[in-house]
Amino acid sequence: MPEIRRLPSDLVNRIAAGEVVERPAAALKELVENAVDAGARRIGVVLAEGGLARIEVVDDGCGMGAGAMALALERHATSKLPDSLIGPDGAIELVTTLGFRGEALPSIASVARLTIESRELGAAEGWRRVVDHGALVADEPAALPPGTRVRVEELFAKVPARRKFLRSARSEYAACLDVVRRLAMARPDIAFTLETLGEGSKRTVLNLQGGEELATRVARIIAHELKDNSVPIELERDTPHGVMRLTGVAGLPTWNRGVADHQYLFVNGRPVKDRLLVGAVRGAYADMLARDRHAVLALFLELPPQDVDVNVHPAKTEVRFRDSAGVRGFIVSGLRQALATGDRRSAQGPDRAAMARWQAEPLSSPFPSGEGSGMGGLPYPAWTGAPLPNPSPRGEGLLLREMAQTFAMPQGRAEEAAPVPAEAQSYPLGIARGQVANTYIVAEAADGLVLVDQHAAHERLVLERLRAAGAADGIKRSQALLVPDVVEMDEVDCDRLEDAAEGLARYGLVIERFGPAAMLVRALPAALPKADSAALLRDLADDIAKHGRQEDSGALLLAERLELVLATMACHGSVRAGRTLSVAEMNALLREMEATPRSGQCNHGRPTWVKLSMEDVEKLFGRH
Repeated sequence: MPEIRRLPSDLVNRIAAGEVVERPAAALKELVENAVDAGARRIGVVLAEGGLARIEVVDDGCGMGAGAMALALERHATSKLPDSLIGPDGAIELVTTLGFRGEALPSIASVARLTIESRELGAAEGWRRVVDHGALVADEPAALPPGTRVRVEELFAKVPARRKFLRSARSEYAACLDVVRRLAMARPDIAFTLETLGEGSKRTVLNLQGGEELATRVARIIAHELKDNSVPIELERDTPHGVMRLTGVAGLPTWNRGVADHQYLFVNGRPVKDRLLVGAVRGAYADMLARDRHAVLALFLELPPQDVDVNVHPAKTEVRFRDSAGVRGFIVSGLRQALATGDRRSAQGPDRAAMARWQAEPLSSPFPSGEGSGMGGLPYPAWTGAPLPNPSPRGEGLLLREMAQTFAMPQGRAEEAAPVPAEAQSYPLGIARGQVANTYIVAEAADGLVLVDQHAAHERLVLERLRAAGAADGIKRSQALLVPDVVEMDEVDCDRLEDAAEGLARYGLVIERFGPAAMLVRALPAALPKADSAALLRDLADDIAKHGRQEDSGALLLAERLELVLATMACHGSVRAGRTLSVAEMNALLREMEATPRSGQCNHGRPTWVKLSMEDVEKLFGRH
């Protein structure tokens, strides 16, 4: 049998570096977290070639002396665990600092050239220590202001097997930028700067001032538009060990992205990428976003240290919760409550491209042959497609321009409006004035013109009615069918619906198995009295097949699964595009939208209404 022996310390550090220092961004994360734990008020980061050539972190924290610096480069040496947490009776889960394992600095020093310069506050001089891939190169006094400067160069230069697996400088820079953004977002009280070096020049990428409000810091990092298209999050719940708190900023469902790279999640001030939290966010936005779109948000979860384990992975980006189901439910309910607390907004500013098309004037002939029929049957002169002359203040060119235009048959419809009630000023969505293409409601509000997609809006209203019916014993709100419907389906689909039958009954849909390949519909929800039973059951089976599968964090609860299929039920009971509505019906729809949570977007994440302010209308006519 081969002899068992201890590995050399430098080899141990290189092995550990494979977990702690996977890429430049991982090393940068450890260095910035050390600066935060040192009590820094300002942190500066400098990168060269995306961190492949150089990473430098400068802070004004407490600093270190020569002895402490030497000890910090030894494996599993740290100042972040007090005596009360060390020993057989210690509770390491009560740690409150970002770092505590004592692995980062020795691991980085074993695979790069590491230079540490530090000076304690009040000390006469500082100290410098240089370690080149595990070998001590310099240990000497240094002149610098109070604080610490750490420089990492030639990362993996002597470990070619690791170096070749790194990505391009641009990809590594993107990862480093994401690390700084997340840590800066977690600590709005600290000033952060990020600079890049390239070909003798220095460029400032981030320059964040300390002492900012959380919403301001989040908007500056993610996007300035987030401030106007988001809702604040503030929720608390008692736990056996203390208080669990959720704060942050959540973007409106209609202000979304195609990838999930703008979801920032924090647990006790620590940036994490946890599957449970990502799943909770997805569940909260389930019926408000298209399935290929992702929410934009920054969530800060604070809970007693006893309820979360941060010592799961050396990178400390994963956590484990004592009550994972309770945390998930808390986040889902908190997000839904924030998105529904009296806020009927959507990201309803008119699209710039659409506005530009409103203002553009046609420059070519509307006739394919260049000729048309004018008033009295007289032909218009042939038009070559050259730009039409703009009318002068005296009117020259106006007649020619008007003759060259054709007007399609009007698709709008207006009725004589009823007298405007005195309380109309309090209607955010205004008073209905007409209907365009039997699809869009035109309303006049006190501050502008409102366009409403009648199908999308009514779909949201029906969904909220179904939810309310489920919460208030929906069985009593079902409508029994005189003759039950028999719907033939695949046996697998019947199995899925049979498993969900008890939950669906709470929302008024009463079904039961009718042989191996059929379902019997005995009652429909009162909100869907004219729904097509066969189409409804097939869509529900498809939704359950897609959303009822095992998730990374475990199977979704039945109630959560039902929430995902309620949108399908609502779609079958909503007003279709193309239906003519009376003015009274249009106004009733507007009033219900104003009183319904989340009415700013449909069940698929699209806006249900947009508003064109009077200022924008005046700009269209050159009156502003």
